[in-house]
Amino acid sequence: MSMRMKVFCLLLSGPLQAGAAAAPTILVFGDSLSAAYGIPRESGWVSLLQQRLPGYRVVNASVSGETTAGGLTRLPGVLAAHSPALTILELGANDGLRGLPTRQTARNLEAMIALARGRKSRVLLVGMRLPPNYGPTYAAQFQASFAAAAKAGKVRLVPFLLAGMAGQRERFQADGLHPDALAQPQLLDNVWRELQPLVEEK
Repeated sequence: MSMRMKVFCLLLSGPLQAGAAAAPTILVFGDSLSAAYGIPRESGWVSLLQQRLPGYRVVNASVSGETTAGGLTRLPGVLAAHSPALTILELGANDGLRGLPTRQTARNLEAMIALARGRKSRVLLVGMRLPPNYGPTYAAQFQASFAAAAKAGKVRLVPFLLAGMAGQRERFQADGLHPDALAQPQLLDNVWRELQPLVEEK
């Protein structure tokens, strides 16, 4: 190949490479429910989301065991590293399981929403609910903390990540807390109902 042809090919390939590098990023910032705990990572709902949205770069920055307090500490660095166009915030379940004050959970969620929006990232908040053994009062307050944070931050809310499967023991792993691999498409569908309008906004 002549030198002139090589230069022509490089010029031709440059914009394509730049376009690929400029693919918008979706950041999933959650806990074990998004980190594919106990199942192959490629089976998790976040990996399935990447398959559904090949035009996006989906970054899974979820950490098993994360609380909203831990997420609030970690989020600024993650936002700076990835500059997401859209952030899916899925935290709070571990706050509830530990019986932490729901008002503080809501404040932490609100602060994380503000951080993401401050970086020009649209936000989708994913809500959770607690099993009945936590008592009706605390369970109701916990559920309401997500709606309160979404309202304060003016963001869309997935009411319940585990909708449609919470009472189906066979769809969970042995611990009874984490959905199995076969349940992951349902998780994605639950998120997608509120995510799709944000993706279509671009």
